[in-house]
Amino acid sequence: MSLPTIPNITPKISLTRCETINLLLASIALEEIGLSHILNAEGEKIQHFLKKDPCNVEDYIKINASVNKMLRSIVSSQTLLQFKLEEVISIDDEACHEKSDSKDKDKCSQKCEKKCDNQKNNNCKDTNVIPCTCSKCQSKEKEKDKEKEKEKDKNKEKNNKC
Repeated sequence: MSLPTIPNITPKISLTRCETINLLLASIALEEIGLSHILNAEGEKIQHFLKKDPCNVEDYIKINASVNKMLRSIVSSQTLLQFKLEEVISIDDEACHEKSDSKDKDKCSQKCEKKCDNQKNNNCKDTNVIPCTCSKCQSKEKEKDKEKEKEKDKNKEKNNKC
């Protein structure tokens, strides 16, 4: 018997850090969905048991112990998922903002630097563009809006003086 041969595989993973964070969030959500299905199955198990209407107290104790054991497992899984979620959220804001070499702009997972300028005017032809909702980009948008308001106020004052 010979040793197995392992092929020389060098996978090239081309995920950015933000894409990886989004995948982690999706995996947490899918695990939550799985737990909800298990909870639903436990409820159906109890309903089926009650429809049989057993008179034996030992059967009630057995079904109670079974459901209790499953609920404990679900709660512990839920706790671990909560810890995972908190960790992923804590690195989310930091990870999705890197300095661009060319323009020294912040980048984010939704590539808001490629956002169409006409999007606010509803003239944007790219319907797949989603504005970034991260805190850094939102604060920059607010600053830009304030500057535009100041410009408008200045223009109004100039027009009123004339």
